[in-house]
Amino acid sequence: MAETRPVVSEPVEAWITGIGIVSSLGEGPDAHWDALNQKRVNVDETTFAPYVVHPLSPVGYDTQIPKKDQRQMEAWQRIGTYAAGLALDSAGVKGNKDILSKMDMIVAAGGGERDLTVDSSILNSEAHGAATPSYLNEKLLNDLRPTLFLAQLSNLLAGNIAIVHGVTGSSRTFMGEEAAGVDAVRIALARIADGQSDIALVGAGHNGERKDMLLLYEFDNFNLRDKHSSVWDRKDKSGFALGSGGAFLVIESKAHAEARGAKPFARLKTVVADRVRRKDGGEVTVSLDKLWTAVGASDADTAVITGATGAEPATSEELSFLKKHADVPVRATGSSFGHAVETQFPLGIGLAALSLSRGALYAPNDSTGTEIEMSKAPSQIVVIGTGHWRGEGMALVEKI
Repeated sequence: MAETRPVVSEPVEAWITGIGIVSSLGEGPDAHWDALNQKRVNVDETTFAPYVVHPLSPVGYDTQIPKKDQRQMEAWQRIGTYAAGLALDSAGVKGNKDILSKMDMIVAAGGGERDLTVDSSILNSEAHGAATPSYLNEKLLNDLRPTLFLAQLSNLLAGNIAIVHGVTGSSRTFMGEEAAGVDAVRIALARIADGQSDIALVGAGHNGERKDMLLLYEFDNFNLRDKHSSVWDRKDKSGFALGSGGAFLVIESKAHAEARGAKPFARLKTVVADRVRRKDGGEVTVSLDKLWTAVGASDADTAVITGATGAEPATSEELSFLKKHADVPVRATGSSFGHAVETQFPLGIGLAALSLSRGALYAPNDSTGTEIEMSKAPSQIVVIGTGHWRGEGMALVEKI
């Protein structure tokens, strides 16, 4: 009997055909391209003082989300659902029920917003020594609303996108801060490359204007204080400035895009991830060295867009890696957008695809000399996602 061999085929080519971005700099590819090249930064140093925050620019949610649906969403869900709608518009599939019913959705999400009044009362009681052993149980029984827990479910963003925009193929939600954004894009690409998916909506939304999140990150001194600066200029005053924003991408197979006459922004070639223990110094540098080889990058006609946070020691270790590729122009999204955690990696990929489609890398915005001009058109851009605490990832985006 003849031996049966599996059919081996080349991976399916994946195109980025839709980009939806809303942030402190505005909304949509054109507004962001102009803002980045004008070196604009929208930062709030007073509302949450001493902490620095990049607030969301004014958004007309009604253009993407019916008012009745907005009422049941927290801010991070509205931001993400709005950005998803922009991506669908950008790809030319908004309202196309046939495509949307088959579109896969992969979302990176954090938890929902907390009840600040209850949290403050618990912390104040603890600080004044008034928290008895049964105190927390009493608070759980009497003060927390059942609906509060439901509002914190991480998969609500995907659910709201399905309801509002009609994206009703398969749905996956990843949690895990920056690494969740890396994995969302990685899995989307893997499914398309393997022929399991024709088209996917991938991304995240983040509300950085949250006292509960600032409190959480302050426990480990992650917040940037007092004054905004480039992420490369924070070594002696490390930390990230949280940023509000949403970034979604429409990624589809080349054949699917061509069949509907879609014009691509760029090709998503490879996404790789790692998670070193970070117990000893330099592990992030070693991880990024390995990922650079695995992602298939070269130093020729290449640029880097990184989600470096400004938090130490991760940012210094990433900078040590970048210095090994000193001729490769670098742009740090954290300086312009703040740190949007799960959203940072999809945001970087969206900006990479936009840059490749425009035939140029946007202007540097850095006083330390780390970011240099790029006079020629990049042929590929490597997007780096280094978590402030855990997780490393890279994506290779290529010009078409």
